[in-house]
Parts: sequence; C-alpha cells; structure tokens
Amino acid sequence: MKRGLIAATAVAGMLMSVAACGSGGGNSADGFKGRKLTVWVMDGSNPAQWTKQVSEQFEKKTGATVEFKVQQWNGIQQKLSTALSEDTPPDVVEIGNTQTAAYAKAGALADLGDLKKDIGADWSDAFNKAAMVDGKQYALPWYAGNRVVMYNKKIWARAGITSLPTTRAELFKAFDTIKRKTDAEPLYLPGQNWYFFDGLTIGTGADLVKQVGGKWVSNLGDPKVAKAMDIYKQYQAFSTAPKNKDEATPQQAEIFAKGKTGAIIAMGYEAATAIKANPKIKDDIGYFTIPGETAAKPEGVFLGGSNFAVAGMGKNQELAKEFLKVALSKDNDAQMVREAGWTPKSPALAGAAKENPAAAAAAPAAAKSGGTTPLIPQWAAVENVPNPIKSYMTAVLGGKAPADAAKDIESEINARLAKQ
Repeated sequence: MKRGLIAATAVAGMLMSVAACGSGGGNSADGFKGRKLTVWVMDGSNPAQWTKQVSEQFEKKTGATVEFKVQQWNGIQQKLSTALSEDTPPDVVEIGNTQTAAYAKAGALADLGDLKKDIGADWSDAFNKAAMVDGKQYALPWYAGNRVVMYNKKIWARAGITSLPTTRAELFKAFDTIKRKTDAEPLYLPGQNWYFFDGLTIGTGADLVKQVGGKWVSNLGDPKVAKAMDIYKQYQAFSTAPKNKDEATPQQAEIFAKGKTGAIIAMGYEAATAIKANPKIKDDIGYFTIPGETAAKPEGVFLGGSNFAVAGMGKNQELAKEFLKVALSKDNDAQMVREAGWTPKSPALAGAAKENPAAAAAAPAAAKSGGTTPLIPQWAAVENVPNPIKSYMTAVLGGKAPADAAKDIESEINARLAKQ
C-alpha cells in the first residue's frame, strides 16, 4: 500500500459511457490459447514468487499468457479513470479498496457476483464489503493489511518488560516503563497518522459521515469521534514526534531503524524499510496485535489494501475471470500472506499467517475489529491532499476541544462531499 497512505480521488463523471458499452467476451476456457491478458498492478503489490506461480498456473489452465504492467501511485486515479473509459482498457486492474465504490458508481467495472460465489464463499465480510456497491460485487478483495505494534525487542528487554500487553492500559504501562527505565522514546507517533486514527474511530463505533436530507455530511463532531481522538492523544503523549506531520514525513520506519524507539504503529511491510535503513536491526524487530480496552477485543483497525476488478468495457472479460480464479485461489492467497505479510482474509489462510510474524499479529484485530473508511463514492474527495481530518488531529493535539476543531473543518469536508 503503501496504499494505506494514498488518498483516493474522485472519478465520478469521468466514465459516463462505460456502463452501456461493456463486453462480456464469449470465449470458453478452451478457446484462450495464444491470447494475452493485461493486468495493471501497483508498484510493490505483486511479490515475485506470487507473480511467478500465478503466471505459470494461468498459462497452464488457459493456454493464455498474462502481462503484469506495474503502475506508480502518483497520478494513478487520473490514469486509471482515462484507461477504463477507452475502447481497449486493461483487462484486470488493481484498485484501492476504499476507491472501488467511486469507479463502480461511474459504471467502469464489471459485475463479479457469480465469480465471488465460486471462489470466495469463506472470505471475511470485513474484507469483502469494500468490493461491493449497492449490494453488487464490482470487485474481489486481493489483499489487505492492518496496523500492528512493531517493537524493538532489545529496548523492551532493557526496560524489564517480560510479557506483551493484551490491553490498552497494559500497553500504556509498558510505554511508561520504557520512558522511566531507558533513554529510548517509548513510541514514535506523529500527530497525523490518519489511518491509525480511523482505526480508533472504528473501535469506538464512530461514523465519520452521516446523511442529512439525503446528502452525506461530516459527522466529525460526534462524541464517539472525540473519544477516538482522546485515545490517540493518550498514545501521542508518549512520543516526541511532530504533531503536524504524518508517518511518511519522515518515514517512521527509518526513525525506528535508528534503534532508539521502543515501538511504532506500523504496517508489516514497514519492517523491510527499517531493515534496509539499518540491517543490524533485523533481529530486534517484533510484532503484536494493537490491544484494545479489554483483552477479548483488539483495538479497531483500518483494513487498507486493494481489490481486483474487471474493466466494464474490456473485451476479454471471460479470460479475466479465469485469471481471477487463479490469482485468488487459496493457494495463491496463502502465498500473498506468507510472502508479503498481508492479513489473511479467510480462516483457511491461518496457517500461512503463522509463517509471517507480522501477518500473525495483524490477524486477530482484522477478524474482530477491522473496518474501513466510509464506503461511499463521495469519500474519495475527503482524503485528497490536504486531508482536513489531519488538521483536526493536529488541532486537538495542540489543545483545542474536539468539538471546536471539528467545526473548523466540517465546512471543507461538506464541500468535498457535495462535489460528487
């Protein structure tokens, strides 16, 4: 994902003619020999071994070949919107899970309901709901991940901490112990880690938007949002990170790599960034589930990831569906979990998660407390840079009352919601 860090953008109105022009393609599975399927994936999404085995299995099954075209995140929404509106779009596309509703509403995606029944009967609802719009299946979940506590084992041992926290109170106690007994910063948490905050709102049961008179408007003034922000504030009190920056400026994993930070709230893939910056830290990295108020239920987490979708105007839709049957098989889903550390989307992948410590730590929260940002097409514009909710977070951390901070930005959020 670094797709958890990428803001979705609006696409409605850019694909006006797509829905009426889709082609199902009439080929049977034995008529695909010699054909080539084009699949757009984002930079960093398709790990090497997964790509190799999917390509081989697809060719063996269909006689066709697949070409993975890697795209960059910068400018992808405009590029993808344009591509999906053309006569010869890519056959299969990776779309951020929180962006799918916007493309579906614009008529750009094929209905995959029958395919989901065939291959995804046991997928978690938390994963699959981001692939559905108005009760229809317009995409299929490829992968998703949620944040965990990535900690420095050496620092925690130096502080005398012998057991990992299972509640939020125990976690804060551990941070306090590190602060008192070591010279390390207990937690590096900048003030604008928006997706961690979104997870906290999921945990408190808050809705970030509401409908008034048939229109979506901001619900940031809800006391449940304020409660989530208070929890964030308690976390941030253990950090000296800037209150007006996010986790990518600078990259928090590079801060962690210096060996002077007890923990960060991180995606599993961030360990690779830390190790690249400082290979010596590899054996010091550990993970555990972000604990919630009680041991029975982990903290709420944002499930950020990507779906696979078939272009509504694509001429190879039947071949595209054959690709999805291969790419999203349990065998290949398990490879994604093992190789990239993504969160398992079904119970059948539990064994694969045990082979990757980050995935194992992420799984409990995803199963019990996972969620997303609001799954409405209008939400895409809210996260556009500059994300006003990040300003809200900085204001509250600076001492402003949550209700007042919400009022300061709700007009901007409402204006963005009204554009769709």
